[in-house]
Amino acid sequence: MAGHRETPLSSCPAGLNPNEYFGLSPEQRRVEEERFALRSQLKRQYQIELNNPHRRTLVEDPALTVGVCQNRNIYPNFRPTPKTSLLGSDLWHWAPFLLWYYVH
Repeated sequence: MAGHRETPLSSCPAGLNPNEYFGLSPEQRRVEEERFALRSQLKRQYQIELNNPHRRTLVEDPALTVGVCQNRNIYPNFRPTPKTSLLGSDLWHWAPFLLWYYVH
């Protein structure tokens, strides 16, 4: 948006005013832009490593690693709710009785 100029016959709508984007202050916008630049650099570095035809090592995807770790260890991410508590109690309390009823 730095190179944008208004046309002489129309004005910029209020929603496109860069000073009013999402109600952020200029300092907050600068911090967001720095985060976006860092994220873009990391993505570009990963793509360069991934598409290098002469690479000799495995390139690890950090997002995939985090996802696998979260799937393997669900307990830090588990939030007990009434629904999960009732399902757990039904499974562990009623299942043996239903199995015994089915067998006899």
